[in-house]
Amino acid sequence: MFPTTPRFKLALTGVLLSAAMLAQAATDAVKVVYHLSEGIPQASRAINNIRNHIAADPTAKIVVVTHGLGIDFLLDGATNQMEQPFAGAVSDLAGKGVEFRVCNNTLNSRKIDASRVLMEAKVVPSGVAETARLQAKEGFVYLRP
Repeated sequence: MFPTTPRFKLALTGVLLSAAMLAQAATDAVKVVYHLSEGIPQASRAINNIRNHIAADPTAKIVVVTHGLGIDFLLDGATNQMEQPFAGAVSDLAGKGVEFRVCNNTLNSRKIDASRVLMEAKVVPSGVAETARLQAKEGFVYLRP
């Protein structure tokens, strides 16, 4: 039988509160949306930024949202300024939990078939709306490399 003295109840409350705070801290990963709309040079910067971000904070939840020219690095066969394919870097980052999202409005306006999008990326209705939703509804911090 457990004691029910006020001192015991206070100690038990403290222990439970500490455990709850530790559990909450473990699930409070920083959530960041990287917004890309400027093309290959911006994508190259973003890949490096994201690698550094993950190295500094492996628990960060990172989503890359693209539209306009920002989708280009997520298309099959895309290369950086040094003619190195993006596919390997995207696959590596996706394996570390980074999510990539491509604007369907951009695909439609540029007449790009969705089958050209790398398999690691998800097509969303609107890149701008997705970026806003992540910030307003899911508490993501906004970064633009």
